[in-house]
Amino acid sequence: MRHALRHLLSEFIGTFALVFVGGLSIMMMQGSSAPGSVALLVVALAHGIVMAVMVSSLMSISGHFNPAVTAGLIVARRMEGFTAGIYIAGQLLGAIAAAFTLRMLVPIGLFTVTRGGGQVIALDISGTQAFFLELIVTFFVVWAVFGTAVDQKAPRLGGLVIGLAYTMGILAIGPLTGGSLNPARSVGPAVATGIFEGQMIFWGGPLLGGILAGLIYDQLFLRRSPEPVDHGAIETRP
Repeated sequence: MRHALRHLLSEFIGTFALVFVGGLSIMMMQGSSAPGSVALLVVALAHGIVMAVMVSSLMSISGHFNPAVTAGLIVARRMEGFTAGIYIAGQLLGAIAAAFTLRMLVPIGLFTVTRGGGQVIALDISGTQAFFLELIVTFFVVWAVFGTAVDQKAPRLGGLVIGLAYTMGILAIGPLTGGSLNPARSVGPAVATGIFEGQMIFWGGPLLGGILAGLIYDQLFLRRSPEPVDHGAIETRP
């Protein structure tokens, strides 16, 4: 029970930080006179830095902060269903709590115009395009998780590469989909604002991307250790 509580609290804190810092960065850029390209860079860096910090500081306990990452680990048989449920519960609770905290702390007009710091799909792309953009970029994020945290023979880089993967993803598709890459990141502001537009895309695309990354990395890239020589058949000397 104590271990379950630690996992739940770790995922809650990490996801709370992501939604709080990420959402606040969107709000601050909305109220600034910075050019669009500068605002995008600031928002992308805010998300990437908070992920790098929280993953590095909490990865000894959990460090997902994203249902798409958890889904990837489930299909790669790196997690049991009960534990995964605890992780996802912590993620959703943390995201919703962060969004309501922002609602209490920032001017309500700014909170409203930015949809609580959530994501908005651009009018000039279709829902299908948005779905696949989220899928592909989340694939890269979960791939980075497997390549730096799951693979035991990979370099131990903490959360740096994972944070950079988030930064890269938001820089790439932020103007088109808002750059969710994470169902919890989107559902928190949606609950706090009551605006659920695009949630099927923000859930379906990242989850499928995470599952594909987990399956492919597990089946084709995780190196299995060779059987030790002393585990073979015992030879008798003549």
